[in-house]
Amino acid sequence: MILVLDIGTTTLRAAAVDDDLHIVELSARQSPPDSPMPGLVEFDAAAMAGLAIGAANEVLDRLGGPVDAVGITTQRASTVVWDRATGQPIAPALGWQDLRTVIECITAKAEHGLALAPNQTATKAAWLLDHVEGARDRDLCIGTVETWIAWTLSGGDLHVTDHTNAGVGGLLAADGSGWNGRVLDALGIPGAALPDVVDSSGVVGVASVLRGAPPIAALVGDQQASLVGQGCVRPGMAKVTFGTGGMLDICRGPDAPDSVRRNEHGTFPIVAWSREGRLTWGVEGIMLSAGTNVEWLRDDLGVIDSSAESHDVAASVAGSDGVVYVPALLGLGTPAWDFGARGSLFGVTRGTTRAHVVRAVLEGVAHRGADLVEAAEGDTGLRIETLRIDGGMSQNPTFVQALADASNRPVEVSPVVESTTIGAAFLAGLAVGTWNDVEDIAQSWQPARTVEPAAEGALDRAAWARAIERTKGWIPELSALEFS
Repeated sequence: MILVLDIGTTTLRAAAVDDDLHIVELSARQSPPDSPMPGLVEFDAAAMAGLAIGAANEVLDRLGGPVDAVGITTQRASTVVWDRATGQPIAPALGWQDLRTVIECITAKAEHGLALAPNQTATKAAWLLDHVEGARDRDLCIGTVETWIAWTLSGGDLHVTDHTNAGVGGLLAADGSGWNGRVLDALGIPGAALPDVVDSSGVVGVASVLRGAPPIAALVGDQQASLVGQGCVRPGMAKVTFGTGGMLDICRGPDAPDSVRRNEHGTFPIVAWSREGRLTWGVEGIMLSAGTNVEWLRDDLGVIDSSAESHDVAASVAGSDGVVYVPALLGLGTPAWDFGARGSLFGVTRGTTRAHVVRAVLEGVAHRGADLVEAAEGDTGLRIETLRIDGGMSQNPTFVQALADASNRPVEVSPVVESTTIGAAFLAGLAVGTWNDVEDIAQSWQPARTVEPAAEGALDRAAWARAIERTKGWIPELSALEFS
């Protein structure tokens, strides 16, 4: 039995996973961040840790027996700074969505030639050191959420991160060998305050604050955990998680990238996982808004009463009748990376109905998913034969069919909505001998269903391309921002 702590942006969960990779106990807590001003996203790290321990203890109490290991999977790049002696955070932690360091990113590029983005750890850590009085005179620890949770579970014995989390923070060397001294010097971040980088799968210490003090055997970022959880452990295997946003991750193999910079088609290199000192690499494509668009239909336009109703309404018509929706509520990520693009509806006529608009929204997200597939294939040279998906939108049949049609390939739906927990459990079990090799999870994959594309050209990709071009550059000042 493996205990997993899955710490998301708004919800954290503790789960017990058995050796058949089934979740047998689950306890969830709401832990949404605060937004004191537009663009600012922060949270109380101490409160988060308390909720995580409470959820873990509840699961352990229900089990009534010990677990073999603990796996930790978390939101990535959210940044915590705390006092090494007291273990207390020096300020609210900065969430990965926080944009207060946009100017620092622009300055880092202009003065030092560094390609950093505000959703990475690097400038967040520097900002906390610079803006909390006396911070640079104290003995501090810097970490992301998995680092903070491991510290808390170990009673302060562990100050560690893994390659999957470190690799997306802007501070790790391109080959994953250690911290990038050039970035540390430019931002004034002391290397002594940073955690040790360890394998994603491997015992690093014990969770001494939990009953039985089980070994902590996995640390992994949420998207990479989802990749592993859906059995995508061979080169060319890929998944997309359609949650609030959308993330495509594809496994590449053991060869390290030449640079951490954005690739030609808009994807980024990532570490997919690490084990026994060996790194497996991948690339990631990002859709800035996915499920957010359905929430917009529900909460702001009021044209549907629930997210699930979007399927029923969309399915009431055979197509969108020429209406095209570009889901750029927060701009466009991969491949365009245009922060000034905005959501748009094209092709609306007097005959356009609510159902056409709802269907166009689902199809627009599907088109963006196909864009991510094409970008990942272009940047890796690998063919994605079958696309695996999880996240809330994976439960919408109309959307899944549209994704199969837009990408023109089969789509396999995960048997669990959030496969992050399964991936973290597998990596932890791998470290303690429950499983022998990553191939074990590849062979155990059983999708809830497989959806075949209706026919090539079922969705008009040419019309989609025209709509994307007309959406770009809507706010020129934001479109001019370039972080990589």
